[in-house]
Amino acid sequence: MDQGPAPRIPTNTLARVLYALKPKSWPKLLVAATFGQVLGVLAAGRLDPTGAVLGFAFTLFDLAFVVLLNDYGDREVDALKRRMSPEGSSPKTIPDRILEPRSVLLLGLGAGAFALSVGLAAEAFAARPGALLAAVACMALFVVYTLPPVRLNYRGGGEFVEMLGVGFALPWWNAYVQSGIAVPQNLGWLPGFALLALASALASGLADEQSDRLGGKRTFATMFGPQRVRTAVEGMYVGAILVWAAMGKLAPHLADWWTTAPAVAAMSWLHRDLVRAGRARDVDEPGGITRYKAALHRGVWWGTLVLAATLVLRWAIGVMS
Repeated sequence: MDQGPAPRIPTNTLARVLYALKPKSWPKLLVAATFGQVLGVLAAGRLDPTGAVLGFAFTLFDLAFVVLLNDYGDREVDALKRRMSPEGSSPKTIPDRILEPRSVLLLGLGAGAFALSVGLAAEAFAARPGALLAAVACMALFVVYTLPPVRLNYRGGGEFVEMLGVGFALPWWNAYVQSGIAVPQNLGWLPGFALLALASALASGLADEQSDRLGGKRTFATMFGPQRVRTAVEGMYVGAILVWAAMGKLAPHLADWWTTAPAVAAMSWLHRDLVRAGRARDVDEPGGITRYKAALHRGVWWGTLVLAATLVLRWAIGVMS
């Protein structure tokens, strides 16, 4: 949910499509892709521009596929949410007729076709065997997340599927097309990142708890309540800090103490904002939920990007020495 007045519905077609693509949600996947690209560069010992283009192209098309088909799959619950809170929630793509259901479906399927074509190009022209199959697997995680007949997001498993997709599959795909190495050693960084992806997935259900409950969706927020979810979110966040802080001991071939220190310091500093937002009186109101999720995402995204930067710096120092 957004704080303050709901944004106006766009009038021209291009603006409507852009609104439906939800640009504010893009950093979730783009940060994961960037982290994977950095891991690929470190594994191969060089930057492959083709691998970067392929990785980010797949990420963007996959993002459009996920966002649009998620709106198509959730159109009934979204309509319920708008009826429950016509002034307090943002306009929804299908219930508010920003795009027609058929248009959303066709655009989503088209984006999925383009994402698969990127996987095919990686396999055929960039010598990345299995890239197409891996792209199919990445996209299949979303299919089981929100589309019939599995619809794990309605059965209590959607948060774990999102963790697998954002925390493991997408970074790995980017690392592979960047490096050409299927199992690079530095994938050891991903468990910490997956904890952050799970924290983000858990928090995503907070704003929709009431409408999801009435609409029959089983999320962690509807099953355990917002307070327990926030406790889990903050636990996952702190857990990721601890995992990354310990990497110098757990995997000394991947990290020195100073490699993780900047990211750990940044995330620890930003953790104060997360705790403050979680203890606010209006934490269960639309504005409070928005601030809580924003504080979480600042910590997740900036912490990951700072870690990526120091990993590149460590690699560059090693190359020059």
